[in-house]
Amino acid sequence: MSLNLPTLRAQFPVLSRQVHGRPLVYLDNAASAQKPEAVIEAMTNAMRRSYANVHRGLHALANETTQAYEDARAAVARFINAPAPENIVFTKSGTQAVNIVANGIEVEAGDEIVLSVMEHHSNIVPWHFLRERKGAVLKWLDINDEGAIDLGALDALIGPRTKLLALTHMSNVLGARTPAAEIVRIAHGKGVPVLLDGCQAVVHGRVDVAAFDADFYAFTGHKLYGPTGIGVLYGKRERLAALKPFEGGGEMIDIVEQGRVLYNEPPHRFEAGTPPILEAIGLGAAIAWFEAQGRAAIEAHEAALRDRAMQGLRELNWVRLFGEAPDKGAIVAFNAEGAHPHDVAQILDRQGVAIRAGHHCAQPLMARLGVTATARASFACYNTLEEVDVFLAALHKAHKMLS
Repeated sequence: MSLNLPTLRAQFPVLSRQVHGRPLVYLDNAASAQKPEAVIEAMTNAMRRSYANVHRGLHALANETTQAYEDARAAVARFINAPAPENIVFTKSGTQAVNIVANGIEVEAGDEIVLSVMEHHSNIVPWHFLRERKGAVLKWLDINDEGAIDLGALDALIGPRTKLLALTHMSNVLGARTPAAEIVRIAHGKGVPVLLDGCQAVVHGRVDVAAFDADFYAFTGHKLYGPTGIGVLYGKRERLAALKPFEGGGEMIDIVEQGRVLYNEPPHRFEAGTPPILEAIGLGAAIAWFEAQGRAAIEAHEAALRDRAMQGLRELNWVRLFGEAPDKGAIVAFNAEGAHPHDVAQILDRQGVAIRAGHHCAQPLMARLGVTATARASFACYNTLEEVDVFLAALHKAHKMLS
């Protein structure tokens, strides 16, 4: 099965527009992907035809909306092969998913959290909170220039005070994938749980939380062709049950009295107040749309886009590439000699090509690479090989203007 790109692209209204008089070439997908009509319609129809607050309502609209919301939870569970929908907590973002774990685990002064230097700030700052407020110690795992981690070095970092490993499943800058199953095996061999940040990995490859036995897995909806305002925390049931609640309010309780409170069971324990109802429905629609395209076909197409872009950039002796692992995702970070990434991005924008430039919320990784910023082109299933060529031609023009 291969992708029918004209048909697929026609399902994304924004791709038909022009920017600065040029056809839009959107290569900022690692930051956020565009939305297909199926997602737009699912959320619009929920507002137009059957909307109410979820759970506890006894009228038809409440029951219909609750069913749609819980159907989305079940869709997420199937998508990542979670044992049951109850393993899925809906959050407002992947960031909040990590924060729920960071705020929920018991940490004392001197306890250790193991991170890698290529983490997104969303998987760094919550652990700095524990360092500042609880006296936790952050242990840092280095990488090689391709973004690979040394499993032996990881094993050596885990000690008797290690409380958790919190590692990315795919770098948002280098596109490098980490060996989830091996990471978990090493950690579990020493009795240490693992949280994996899957915000990029869940888009660019199959995720099976049961197969690699992760304790926690976090990702966001807006990179997966779904809406903003929705994220996912997967947790093993016993791990979720051991977390302290992150927020207090309605739904996350069982009994509230003047002198005591009894909390609800997971996942509802972590969904205080009115949850992101429409956003969850949108995420369910995004997953259904994504799977209907054929995941194998998407992976093959994105690999072709990545390879074309990488080959084109390798041929330019004034470009420095960052991260060249052979199985990397469709994310390409680079710098052009003598030009600041921001200037490159602005010139490309004038030619209709949208890329990102900056530290990409990964300042420890920038320090490891010896730079303050990079340019980044990131690809999605709706991008074409012709768009890769437009990007490369626009980069040539930028280099001429800036050199």
